[in-house]
Amino acid sequence: MENQVIELAYAMDTFYFLICGALVMWMAAGFAMLEAGLVRAKNTTEILTKNVALFAVASTMYMVCGYELMYDGGFFLSGVAGTGAEDVAAVIASDGDTYYSGASDFFFQVVFVATAMSIVSGAVAERMKLWAFLAFAVVMTGFIYPMEGSWTWNGDAVFGLYSLDYSDYAGSGIVHLAGAAAALAGVLLLGPRKGKYTADGSANAIPGSNLPLATLGMFILWLGWFGFNGGSTLKLSDVAVANEVANVFMNTNAAASGGLIAALIVARIMFGKADLTMALNGALAGLVAITADPASQSAFVSTIIGAIGGVLVIFSIVGLDKAKIDDPVGAISVHGTVGIFGVLAVAIFGDASFGGQIVGLLTIFIWVFVVSLIVWMILKVTMGIRVTEEEEYEGVDLSECGMEAYPEFVRGGSQ
Repeated sequence: MENQVIELAYAMDTFYFLICGALVMWMAAGFAMLEAGLVRAKNTTEILTKNVALFAVASTMYMVCGYELMYDGGFFLSGVAGTGAEDVAAVIASDGDTYYSGASDFFFQVVFVATAMSIVSGAVAERMKLWAFLAFAVVMTGFIYPMEGSWTWNGDAVFGLYSLDYSDYAGSGIVHLAGAAAALAGVLLLGPRKGKYTADGSANAIPGSNLPLATLGMFILWLGWFGFNGGSTLKLSDVAVANEVANVFMNTNAAASGGLIAALIVARIMFGKADLTMALNGALAGLVAITADPASQSAFVSTIIGAIGGVLVIFSIVGLDKAKIDDPVGAISVHGTVGIFGVLAVAIFGDASFGGQIVGLLTIFIWVFVVSLIVWMILKVTMGIRVTEEEEYEGVDLSECGMEAYPEFVRGGSQ
C-alpha cells in the first residue's frame, strides 16, 4: 500500500509539472503575439521568427549545458530515473522533496529560460539583426541565465564567495529582471529607432500595427502565468500544497487585475485617454510584481501589489523615453522596473529581509547586465547587431526574412 501511495504521488506531481510546463510554453505564443501587435507591420515577420527560433535555441542550449550549470549534473542524472515503485521509494527515502521525474523537472525549467530570452526580443525590436540576436540567445540561455539561476534557486555560493539570503518564489528577479537586464544592455548599444526622438529630445509615438493581436498576446500570457507561478510549488500531492496552489492561482489573477485597472486609471489621468497599450502592460506588470511571492499573500494584498506594479510601469516607460532608451514594447519597464519592485515586495509585505533581497537583486542585475554587455559588444564588433538605415526604413521583414507578414497592405517603408 505504501508503494502504491508513492507511485500515485509520483505520477500526480510529474503530471502537474508537465501541465504547468506546457502552460509556460504557451507563454511563448503570448510574447510572439504581443510583440507582433506592438511593432510596425513591416517588422512583423522578423519578430515572429525571433520568437519561434529563440524557443528552439533555449530548449537546445539548456539541454546541452544550461541545466547542468544550473542544477549540477543535467536532467539525465537528476530526479527520479526509475520506473518502478521501489526505485521511486528509494529516492524519496533519501530526498523527501522528490516526487517527480527528472525529465519533467527539466521541461518545466527550460520554458522559464525561454521566457527570460523572450523579454529581450521585444526590447530590441525593429532594428536588430536576426542572427546577432540568435547568437546572443545561445549565450544567454546556455550560460548567463543558468549561472545566476544556480546562485538563487539552486543555492550555490556566488563564485564561491557568498550565499544569497534571497526569496523569489517564481522569478520576479531570477527570470524577469534577468531578461530585462540583458535587454537593457542590448538596447544601450543598439540605440533608438530612427525617428523615435526629435532634436529637442521629445519622443515620437510609433504605434503598433495590430492591437487586437497584442491584446490576445496579453491574455495568453495571463493564462500561461498560472503555470509559471502555480508550477513553482514543484508538487501537488498533499493537502497543504494543493491549498497553496489554489492560493497562488487566486493571487496571480488578482494581481493582474489590479495592475490593469491601476494602469488604465493612471493613463487616463496622465494622457487624458484610456490607453490600451498601457492597460496591457499594466496587467503584465501586475503579474511580474506578484511572481516573487504569490503563495503567502491574501487576494487583497496581491491586488495592491499588482496595482503598484501597474502604476510603476507607466512612470518607467515615460522615464525611459525621457532618457532616450527606446523599448518598443515596454519590456524593460514591465520586467525590469516592476521585477525589482516584486522582489522588494516580498520584504515589504512578507517575511524576507530587505538586505537579502537587495543583495540578490544586485547580484542578478550586475551579473546579467555586465556579461550581456560584453557579449553584445563582441557581436557588434564581429558581425554587427544593427541593420542599416535603409533596411530599417524598408522594414526588417524584407532584409532579414525576405517576406512580409501582410504583403497585401505593406509596401516598403509606407508603414
